[in-house]
Amino acid sequence: MLLSALALTLAPAPVVEGGPSPVEQGKPHSHTHAGDETDEDTEPLLFEVTYTSELIGNAAGGIKRGARYLDNLDIVFEADMEAVAGWTGATVNIYGLYNNGNSIGDLVGDAQAVSNIETGVRAFRLYEAWIDQKFGENVSLRAGLYDLNSEFDALDASGLFVSSPHGIGTDFAQSGENGPSIFPVTSLAARLQVTPAEGWAVRVAVLDAVPGDPNRPARTVVRLGNGEGALLVGEVEAPLGEGRLIAGHWRYTAAFDRTDGMGAETGNAGSYVRAEVPLTHRADGKIDGFMRLGTASGRFNMFDFFASTGLKFTGWIPGRGEDEFGVALAAAFTAEPYRAATGASPAEIAVEATYRTQLTPWLAVQPNIHYIRRPSADPTIADALVLGIRTEISFDLFNL
Repeated sequence: MLLSALALTLAPAPVVEGGPSPVEQGKPHSHTHAGDETDEDTEPLLFEVTYTSELIGNAAGGIKRGARYLDNLDIVFEADMEAVAGWTGATVNIYGLYNNGNSIGDLVGDAQAVSNIETGVRAFRLYEAWIDQKFGENVSLRAGLYDLNSEFDALDASGLFVSSPHGIGTDFAQSGENGPSIFPVTSLAARLQVTPAEGWAVRVAVLDAVPGDPNRPARTVVRLGNGEGALLVGEVEAPLGEGRLIAGHWRYTAAFDRTDGMGAETGNAGSYVRAEVPLTHRADGKIDGFMRLGTASGRFNMFDFFASTGLKFTGWIPGRGEDEFGVALAAAFTAEPYRAATGASPAEIAVEATYRTQLTPWLAVQPNIHYIRRPSADPTIADALVLGIRTEISFDLFNL
């Protein structure tokens, strides 16, 4: 089935005319709508709809063989308020999200999430709702429901991959009572960003530490207080040749239970560094490389160290200039207190190979294959082989 689909993807893409205007061709699916669509070079109103479907199966190993159908619907409205209402420097973003809640993780047994559209809960949510206010050319303040991974701990090259650790690192994603403010549940936040020079950015954010309500995961819930504390994040972005380098640090203010059962205390924190650079850029194709290293407090978290790396190849097949192929590896290493308490293996290691082709301006298909070594670092779970094919349909219903 996957071989047939791959053969279809390599055929020349037909030209489709009429209908709603498509979103940017060749843009991989992600939950990181950065809110910069409606700048001075685009139109003041954006209404974008993207439906992503995925047939993915555990072919061998893991907990149980089988297949699942996952889906994700993104509905994004964004307005340049200066053009619409004369509010200088302001942008409004409203983002709705639907997922059917099916789980491939139940079959694979992995901890890092082999699919980045899995939620485990069927729900339609208000995902983001924020206002961004610019002050001059170099300073902006954003406030509201906010996905921190839309700007923090995010790279372009790694966005090709369908497994979760190539979005936000596993060390950061695992943290918190209900995760940090990322897909699929976000929290109230305030983010300040300064861009002092081309290629440079400094951003800091304060977020409600517990997104949504862990006891009502299908609902959009905003609640403050109750001793939940805050999540503090800071990040610096710098040029790295023709690429970029990112370094960040995060910390929760609330106390967390220790993995070793020795009570609760503060200090749940971590740091990360990641980079992406073009390795070659020719008229008939280019290669981008990326890497990430991250740490998390081993007293509170399953994993205390994370490393990932990968390559993305673009336009290497004649006549398929927008097609992308990539290989990537993500390794999450268990903390000593967690190993002592559970008998866990040293690490879960996930390898992904994927090919994404833009069949039309509005339709993309992406076969993918994964090998997971020691799912959940559990020595009783066999290494897993996972096969999937993802389809993405995207339209700008209006872009005025």
